[in-house]
Amino acid sequence: MLGNKRGKLLKDYVNHYVVFDLETTGISPESDSIIEISAVKVAGGKETETFSSLINPQRHIPYGATKVNGITDEMVADEPELAVVFPEFIKFIGDDILVGHNIHSFDMKFIWRAAEEMYGQTISNDYIDTLPMARRCLPQLTHHRLVDISAYYKISTEGAHRALNDCRMNQQCFELMAKERTDSSEKLCPRCGGVLKRRNGRFGEFWGCSGFPACRYTEN
Repeated sequence: MLGNKRGKLLKDYVNHYVVFDLETTGISPESDSIIEISAVKVAGGKETETFSSLINPQRHIPYGATKVNGITDEMVADEPELAVVFPEFIKFIGDDILVGHNIHSFDMKFIWRAAEEMYGQTISNDYIDTLPMARRCLPQLTHHRLVDISAYYKISTEGAHRALNDCRMNQQCFELMAKERTDSSEKLCPRCGGVLKRRNGRFGEFWGCSGFPACRYTEN
């Protein structure tokens, strides 16, 4: 839902939520555009309703983006613009907690920007990022992409990198990881959502992100 404050990053499992995913023209939340948005509403751990739409970004979709998600200029030529689709998405998610993979660093920034540009408000829904959750629950994995986690749980990755398929893959992964979740007292990195670990340095103890070296966040 719309509000004046952005939602908070949560880490505890909930059984009523909306898992969502975006496909975009690139990786910059400041300058790239959403070309597909999908969401799956979940109650009691079961899918109850879906939302999905391609979006015409009114710009060329770069080859690099098409190579990842398979979405072309021709596919979106007759699709609605974000100004039409986004209000429907807002209505669909309501005030539910949002769930997604790497949404803290990526997807949330896109929808925060869209809400701020269209309404002068932001998305106030709290959210759970399954990327740091996977790093906590499955430290034995070398990589924690959605396809890696799905493969670990023997979930089909057919159709990966299309938004609705990714939502359904992630919903299954989220439910399975919830059974392996760790201590809820852990501190989370405000930059990437990873777990903060107590470390020793030249000047004494400090908190460092477990995502190092990709994330170099520290705090006293």
